[in-house]
Amino acid sequence: MSLKSVIDALQPHRHFLVAFSGGLDSTVLLHQLACWREQSPDVRLRAIHIHHGLSANADAWVVHCQQVCSGLEVPLDVVRVTLADEGLGVEAHAREARYDAFRAALQPGEVLVTAQHLDDQCETLLLALKRGSGPAGLSGMSVESAFAGTTLLRPLLNLRRAALEQWAAKHRLRWIEDESNGDDAYDRNFLRLRVVPLLTERWPHFADAAARSAALCGEQEQLLDELLAEELATLTGTQGQLSIEPLLKVSDSRRGALLRRWLAGHQAMMPSRAMLERLWQEVALARDDANPLVRLGDFEVRRYQQQLWWVPTYQRQNAPQLDWADMTQPLLLPSGDTLRCTEGKDIRPPHADEHVSVRYTASGTLHIVGRSGGRKLKKIWQEMGVAPWLRETTPLLYFNETLIAAVGYFVTLDGQCREEEMGLAIIRQKNGQ
Repeated sequence: MSLKSVIDALQPHRHFLVAFSGGLDSTVLLHQLACWREQSPDVRLRAIHIHHGLSANADAWVVHCQQVCSGLEVPLDVVRVTLADEGLGVEAHAREARYDAFRAALQPGEVLVTAQHLDDQCETLLLALKRGSGPAGLSGMSVESAFAGTTLLRPLLNLRRAALEQWAAKHRLRWIEDESNGDDAYDRNFLRLRVVPLLTERWPHFADAAARSAALCGEQEQLLDELLAEELATLTGTQGQLSIEPLLKVSDSRRGALLRRWLAGHQAMMPSRAMLERLWQEVALARDDANPLVRLGDFEVRRYQQQLWWVPTYQRQNAPQLDWADMTQPLLLPSGDTLRCTEGKDIRPPHADEHVSVRYTASGTLHIVGRSGGRKLKKIWQEMGVAPWLRETTPLLYFNETLIAAVGYFVTLDGQCREEEMGLAIIRQKNGQ
């Protein structure tokens, strides 16, 4: 095992966030990066340790990681996470929590580096076989992949664990042993402890062969990506929505491949074959008057105007009224978004005797700027092509009992700013921006 091979896998990047559990693999990786930094002072390192709270030793692991990083002069962030309880199992929820923390921690210009190796790749392939995955799942992990607007690198992926053990012994590294690694109730541990050793005893190069199979599956998926890219682009709208009608005319296998790549474009977790069939039958082919959806993680696939949309899961806004007593201050919405008021010409300012509030429903006939005649709110939404999930989450600005504006969409005649008035603009700032 040479440091050069690791450096080659990391080029041309120079700023790294290292996922550091304190175990053998990530300890070797962090040490190698620190060695590289000694040769190349422009290399910048940070480490992140995720405290899952699953082990009684978790606090002691934090102390160990802090000591290792201190000795290597690598800044360490310790992030405590709470696992979701959505029935996916501890392994899946722990992984999801880790990668959510990595996304949040990455700084501009950084790439994420993780320490998976060849034996991990073998286990990943076997897990994919157990799930009945197709070529995408069987392609396993890649040395380099897109992640959170930057890159995820796995520079050890072509190395056996034995090579990492040799490096650790040579440099007298210390690492922690997670006691859960000995629990074969977890699928990956069962493979590592029971299945892979048996396969390797029979076929010593089984892990290498499995990695080659994964790479071949990856090549096939890449070829399909290239062959379907142009067709997918013609089916996808400016807001990422996917046209349904052309998919009715293609084979089931082609449609499935296009749907998977559409979902991948939204960074969705790849659905099973059964889930993909549900998406098509229950959403795309639902009756015309239905409002269908299928949930995938924190997002939903919905249908609107004969198109499929990838939509963040939202809560209906049940608050009857949000008072906005001081428009010089931002107003926090139930969604976590914020309304801010600035100078502009969108709406008139409230009169001294007008109380300002935000609601999510409106009744009666409305007269809006730019359109003749009155309409119900539902009709206005339909004419403007606003999807149902956006209608239900759009804040409506009221002065007393008079609707002034639907923020981001329209202004009523009652809220119109006259030419001689000092007007206002209402800006909706999305959560996290």
